[in-house]
Amino acid sequence: MRMAKGVEWALHTLVNLDMIGGGPVGSGQLAEAHGLSASYLNKQLQQLARAGLVDSVPGPRGGFRLARPLEAISLLDVVDAIEGDAGAFQCTEIRCSGRIGELSPPPTGVCAVNAAMRRAEQAWRQALAAQSLSDIRTELDRSPMVRQVVRTALG
Repeated sequence: MRMAKGVEWALHTLVNLDMIGGGPVGSGQLAEAHGLSASYLNKQLQQLARAGLVDSVPGPRGGFRLARPLEAISLLDVVDAIEGDAGAFQCTEIRCSGRIGELSPPPTGVCAVNAAMRRAEQAWRQALAAQSLSDIRTELDRSPMVRQVVRTALG
């Protein structure tokens, strides 16, 4: 399954916000820390805000801050915030098209291809839902250098 780069940017940004104490940090500063496009990252941050994962703080010392702890944010929350929660596979009933469709009796029941793809996607979504951003933070905390680099870049 292919996801937009915005998912990766959003995941890193949320973990970075936690590593520096939760924010607020301006979108330009967050983007610069990873050499990203500030305008594009700001779009991702707005989507995260709409999903309730970050809060937007107005004013000269404003920016974005975590809306809830990393333990309460799953990977699925982030994917859905950036990509939306529409299914990845869209069955168009091609089993009823072309010569096969003309020669076959009208189909009954759910398309077997659609059912298989839905099962696979459900397993993928369950795996994402089972992992929180605190799991990623725990992995990163095994390297104190990472924490220091993030704090220096966003300090």
